[in-house]
Amino acid sequence: MSQDDPLPSPPLGSFAAGALVIEGYLKTMPASPGCYRMLDKAGGVLYVGKAKNLKKRVVAYTKPERLPIRIQRMVSQTVSMEIVTTHTEVEALLLEANLIKRLMPRYNILLKDDKSFPYILITGDHAWAQLLKHRGARGRKGEYFGPFASAASVNQTLGFLQRAFLLRSCTDAVFQSRTRPCLLFQIKRCSAPCVDRISRADYDALVDQARAFLSGRSQEIQQNLARLMEQAADEMAYEQAAVYRDRIRALSRIVAHQDINAQDVAEADVIALHQAGGQACIQVFFFRGGCNFGNRSFFPAQTQDQSAEEVLAAFIGQFYDDKPPPAELMLSNALADEDEALLTQALSQKAGRKVTLSVPKRGDRRKLMEHAYDNAREALGRRMAESSAQRKLLEGLGELFGLDQAPARVEIYDNSHIQGTNAVGGMIVAGPEGFLKNEYRKFNIKSEELTPGDDYGMMREVLTRRFKRAQKEDPERDRGGWPDLVLIDGGKGQLNVVLEVFAELGVEDVGLVSISKGPDRNAGREKFHMEGRDTFTLPVNDPLMYFLQRLRDEAHRFAIGSHRTRRAKAIGVTTLDDVAGIGAARKKALLHHFGSAKGVADAGLADLEAVDGISKALAQKIYDHFHPAG
Repeated sequence: MSQDDPLPSPPLGSFAAGALVIEGYLKTMPASPGCYRMLDKAGGVLYVGKAKNLKKRVVAYTKPERLPIRIQRMVSQTVSMEIVTTHTEVEALLLEANLIKRLMPRYNILLKDDKSFPYILITGDHAWAQLLKHRGARGRKGEYFGPFASAASVNQTLGFLQRAFLLRSCTDAVFQSRTRPCLLFQIKRCSAPCVDRISRADYDALVDQARAFLSGRSQEIQQNLARLMEQAADEMAYEQAAVYRDRIRALSRIVAHQDINAQDVAEADVIALHQAGGQACIQVFFFRGGCNFGNRSFFPAQTQDQSAEEVLAAFIGQFYDDKPPPAELMLSNALADEDEALLTQALSQKAGRKVTLSVPKRGDRRKLMEHAYDNAREALGRRMAESSAQRKLLEGLGELFGLDQAPARVEIYDNSHIQGTNAVGGMIVAGPEGFLKNEYRKFNIKSEELTPGDDYGMMREVLTRRFKRAQKEDPERDRGGWPDLVLIDGGKGQLNVVLEVFAELGVEDVGLVSISKGPDRNAGREKFHMEGRDTFTLPVNDPLMYFLQRLRDEAHRFAIGSHRTRRAKAIGVTTLDDVAGIGAARKKALLHHFGSAKGVADAGLADLEAVDGISKALAQKIYDHFHPAG
């Protein structure tokens, strides 16, 4: 080879090839804050990172001696990059957390089980405030208190708050239509403002008390109620004194139901991390208004070669991406100085007030952290034990169905409909960690050529759509989206349908089994059908039989639930939905006035004009829709 000959390109899929790609981007990469994304050959995001100086940070990926094996593997799969610059490093951190949660890159630490949390809402968009449970975006005007760790904890607290403050929980529509007190008034859980059983001033005072209690002034409220109770008793107003007594008891029950408390913790999240066996558990206790609102366990992914400080920093960034941080985060491990300063600044900016990070060293706070850490250790131990049992069951499935190895991803399919209407196909997913509920999918049956109730046609449509999408999104099967085993609820007919779909699409190396119910549809006597193998069953007490029943029953539950949701939505659909300019309020007014959509369709123009909220022009449009010319 002469000196003028170009050097041969490194082989694709090697670290050198990936490093060469990164070096190409370094030539034009700015030395400013921002985020970077590593992309694979299919355009999938491998990794999302942030940096104060993009060029200085990214150049590290070209030096293998400084990178762990996992990141070297990521570099070898990199074929392109995307860069987004930001004004500050704080902006880069916030963007990074958002991108990681949205894109779920396989080489980042991932908070995969971050579900929304319930809050208590005191509404501010009505003259008579409601006390409600709220989950999701904070679009309604009012004051939000939380988060609570679970729906059960917020429901329990709401029950006690209703007894203590007698605030309404009914909808505005129900409130406007009441002519006499409802049952909640009878059982002393509402003051019945809907029928003027309480004055506006007195009701507002109850709202203020509830707001004060949820803001942490519980002792002040209880002391004031105790004073009022004694005063009523002195005046021999014993019924009123009993009301105050019951309210005090309800408030005491809220405090009594706290699992753990610390006297000097008003608003904080206690975050404890335990790592073992290449896995991690983060336990979070929520303290608001001096009360413990419960705790929840999280199991972030891709943590096997990460330090405790790195795991905690990644968790905090993603966890508070879509929720307001409290005034203080109490951590089990100190973060790196740079990460702590950056997170403190980012969280304070997000909250609009100062947020501090601390590691308790002594006293009640240290005991609180130890309690949270014990919960994290025990939760991880339970999960690892369950995972071990799950892996053994999956290994058993691999042997039972003649697979090359234990399936890492099992997909189970079932259909649900009523005489062919509102047909839905359901897919659930199970793996070594149990049911992967964020991977569940429903398929609304779209084909208009199917005969109502054609289960074979529905299964054909579901499997065709599923695997066409898999072939498009992950043609190389290297992103974890392909199943190793597919289970179908049905007999040989369903099996043959799916075999035809696989043959048409060229799907190979995916195990396929159909499960039919046994004689008299008895659980425990199911039959298994596979291509090239006689139908067989398992002993009733075989653990694998029980495991397969669980998988099938979960698919059945999910399919039925999806069908019921679709059917419920369809029930609310009328021919009025096809009329332009008819929103929910006008639709409701028309249905109330005429009793049904058919009544609207049969109404004359003058009758339509008489409905509140329906102008002459809109009445003409509705009439023309149901009485087209010609």
